[in-house]
Amino acid sequence: MTKKQSKLKIIPLGGLEQIGMNITAFEYNDEIIVVDCGIAFPEDEMLGIDLVIPDVTYLKDNIEKVKGIVLTHGHEDHIGALPYVLRDVNVPVYGTRLTIGLVENKLKEHNMLKSVKRKCIMPGQFITLGSFRVEFIRTNHSIADAVALAITTPVGVVIHSGDFKIDYTPIRGEAINLQRFAELGRKGVLLFMADSTNVERKGYTMSERTVGESLDDIFLDSEQKRIIVATFASNVDRVQQIIWTAQKFNRKVVVEGRSMINVVKTAIELGYLKVPDKMMIGVEDINKYKDGQLVIITTGSQGEAMAALSRMASSVHRKIEIKPGDKIIFSSKPIPGNEKTVSKVINDLYRKGAEVICEDTHVSGHALQEELKLLHTLVKPRYFIPVHGEYRHLVKHAELAESIGMKKDNIFILSSGDVLEINKEGGKVTGKVPAEQILVDGLGVGDVGNIVLRDRQKLSQDGLLIVVVTLQKQTGQILCGPDIISRGFVYVRESEDLMLEARKVVKEALDQCNKKKITDWSKIKGVVRDALRDYLWTQTKRSPMILPIIMEV
Repeated sequence: MTKKQSKLKIIPLGGLEQIGMNITAFEYNDEIIVVDCGIAFPEDEMLGIDLVIPDVTYLKDNIEKVKGIVLTHGHEDHIGALPYVLRDVNVPVYGTRLTIGLVENKLKEHNMLKSVKRKCIMPGQFITLGSFRVEFIRTNHSIADAVALAITTPVGVVIHSGDFKIDYTPIRGEAINLQRFAELGRKGVLLFMADSTNVERKGYTMSERTVGESLDDIFLDSEQKRIIVATFASNVDRVQQIIWTAQKFNRKVVVEGRSMINVVKTAIELGYLKVPDKMMIGVEDINKYKDGQLVIITTGSQGEAMAALSRMASSVHRKIEIKPGDKIIFSSKPIPGNEKTVSKVINDLYRKGAEVICEDTHVSGHALQEELKLLHTLVKPRYFIPVHGEYRHLVKHAELAESIGMKKDNIFILSSGDVLEINKEGGKVTGKVPAEQILVDGLGVGDVGNIVLRDRQKLSQDGLLIVVVTLQKQTGQILCGPDIISRGFVYVRESEDLMLEARKVVKEALDQCNKKKITDWSKIKGVVRDALRDYLWTQTKRSPMILPIIMEV
C-alpha cells in the first residue's frame, strides 16, 4: 500500500467561513462517508434566491465510493439540503430518532420517501460503513437528539462535535456524555473537529431551563394580554417550555407557520413534545377565547418575509391580526446578517401597538469558550480543525486551542473544498475540489449563477430600457419606432424630453449603421446600446440595462 493510500482525506464541502451549509466528506482509499448535509440562507445580494445548498460535484463524481450520510442533529443547516443532494447521491441516511423524523418530513414533501433508505441510531450505538466505524455520542443543543460522532478510521479516531453545548439540566433526556469523550481522549484521538459558532464569547452557556423562568415572569406580568412567541421551528425544547408555561397559566396554545406546524406534529408523534389534552387549538378557533387565554407559537423570529410573524406584522396574515396590547416575545437571537429584517418586523409590531420583548428569553445552543476548553481538554487530540463558523471564528478557535497547549502546526484552518490528507505522521492540504454555492430559486437548482445574479443586481440598481424598432429587410430603413420602454429607470410621463432625445439618439445610431451598410443584427444592437448608454450617462449619471429588440419586415 502506498503512503498516499494510507492517509485519511478530510474534505469540507461547506460550513467553513460561513454560518450554515455544514457538510464534510471523509475518504479512505475507495470509501467515503459524509457528515451532515445542510443549507445556508441567502445573503442580501442574492436577489430572489430561496436558499443555498452545497456543491456535491465531488460526491457525484465518486458516487460508487459513498457509503452513507451521517447526521449530527435536525437543524436546517445540517439536514436542509438532503432532498436536493439525494437526487444525485442516493445513499443511506443515518441519524437519531427526531433527526430522521424531520428528514422524513422533507423527503415526503419532495416525494422521495420510498426511494431513500433511512436508519435510526440511538446515542451510544455504533454503525460500520466500510472502513469507518461511527459512534453516536450524546450531546446537548437547542434541539433534542443532538450527537457528536466518534469516527474510527484505519489511521485513528476522528471526533466531530456537531453543534453542541454543555447543559447539565437539559429539558429532555440526559446531559452530554462527557465521560465518553474522556474515555476516547485517554485512548488517543487523532483529530478533533469542533463547533466554533460561539468561540468569541467568554464563560459558559446558560441552561435551557433558565428560559422557562423568564417565560414564567413574562406570563405572570401579562394576565389579560395575548402572548405571541416567535422562535425557531426546530427548537423543540423551547416549544416544550412555552407549552409548560402556558399550562401553568391556563392558556390555550396555537401553533402557526408551516415549518412550526410540521416540526411540532413530528415531535408529538415521536414523543419529544408533551402537550396536555385539549390544550392545543386551531388558528380558526382563536376568536372563541379571550386574549388572556391564548399563546401563539410562531415562526418568523429571523424576520423572514414569508414567515407567519412577518405576515402578521405587515397585516397580510389571513387569520391573525396584531392588536394593541399584544405581547410579542422573540425567543431567539438574529443570525448574523438578519439584523435588518428582524428590526423591520419589530418596528412594524410597535406601530401596531404591540409590546416586544427580546431580552432574557433565549439561550444559545452553542458552546462558549469555557465549554470548548473543557471538551478540548477531555479529547486531547493530536490535530484540530475548527469548523462551523465564519473565518474569524475559525481563527479565534485555533487561538483558543493553542492557549490550552496545542501546537500551532497541528491546527488546520481549512476553506470549503480543501482536501486535507492526514495520518499519525502529519497532515497537509494536497488539493481542492469544487465547493461553490449552489443557488435554489423556486424549482430551479443551480440555474441561477453569478451572471444572472449580476443582472438582477443591475436591474435592481439602475433599471431596464427596452428599445423596439422595425426595419425594412432589403433597405434597412426604419419602418416603425424606435420605441423605448422604461422599467425601473425613469417614470416616462415625468421624463418626456429625456425619452424623446433618447429616441433621436437611437435613430441616429441606426442611420449610421444603414450608411455603413451594417446588416448584422448583433452589431446593430451593439451600436444602439453603446450610443444610448453614452447619452444616458451624460444626462443622468445612470447606467440602466439596455435591451434592443429588432424586427424585420
